[in-house]
Parts: sequence; structure tokens; C-alpha cells
Amino acid sequence: MERRALRLAQLFLFVLWANSLITIGLAGAQQQIICNESFMLQNLPVCGKSFEEMMHKVDSTKWCNLTEFILYYNNFILCTEHKVSTAKCFWPNPLAEGFITGIHRQFFTNCTSDKVHWEDPPDKILVSLIFIPILLTVAMVGLVVWCSKRSDILV
Repeated sequence: MERRALRLAQLFLFVLWANSLITIGLAGAQQQIICNESFMLQNLPVCGKSFEEMMHKVDSTKWCNLTEFILYYNNFILCTEHKVSTAKCFWPNPLAEGFITGIHRQFFTNCTSDKVHWEDPPDKILVSLIFIPILLTVAMVGLVVWCSKRSDILV
């Protein structure tokens, strides 16, 4: 009986010890999650300055053509993501998005997308696009019915 009491006491002490480790671990994890927003906001302009220098290599008339600067933009996003994670903040967050939006306003304000005005094709093309599938469907149904009535084709 004393052996069971000893085991029960050991189990109780083990549970207390494990609980204290978990509590310490959670407290440590909560300390790591705290975002240093001021550090992040101090470091993000480094990325903006680098992107600005790279964009001045591109002709300003081509700033709306993404293929001309996609590599620079990718480096900019990777830089901002790195700076945000260095500050132990989550990505994306409202402050970083505000910074990126500011860069977009600086370089891409004239890149509005014109809405495409869709028009119907001319009547000749529209009629052919409607009736050709209908005629093909009727022809295929007729062919199937005709072949099903002829027993010599199925062999």
C-alpha cells in the first residue's frame, strides 16, 4: 500500500513540475510574440529607399508595366517582410500595409486600369456562333439515330 502512495505522490509531483514548465514556456512564447512596432517603422523606410533607387533606373513612362520592374518589386516586398519579421510582428499588418500603400501612391498613382467596354460581335459572327453548335448537335443526334436503326453497322 505504501508503494502505491509513493507512486501517487511521484505522479502528483510530476504533474506539478510539468505544469510549471508549460506555464514558463507559454510565458516565454508570449514574450516572443510582442511586436516592436517602432522598430519596424524605423526599418521599413530602408526598403522604400532601396525600391526608389531601383525604380529610378526604369523609365517613368514604363512604371505601369509590371514586367519592367517585377524583380525590384519582389525585392521590395521581401525586404519589408524581413523587416516586419525582424521586429517580431506578423505579416502583413496594418502598419506595413500602410507603408506599402504609400509606396504605391508614390509610384503608381497614374496606373489606373481603364475599364474595357465589352461589345457584342457583329450580327453575322454572332449568328454563326449560335447556330453552328446547334446544327452540329442536331447532326450528331441524327447520326446516332440513323446508326442505331442500321444493324449491319454495329458488327
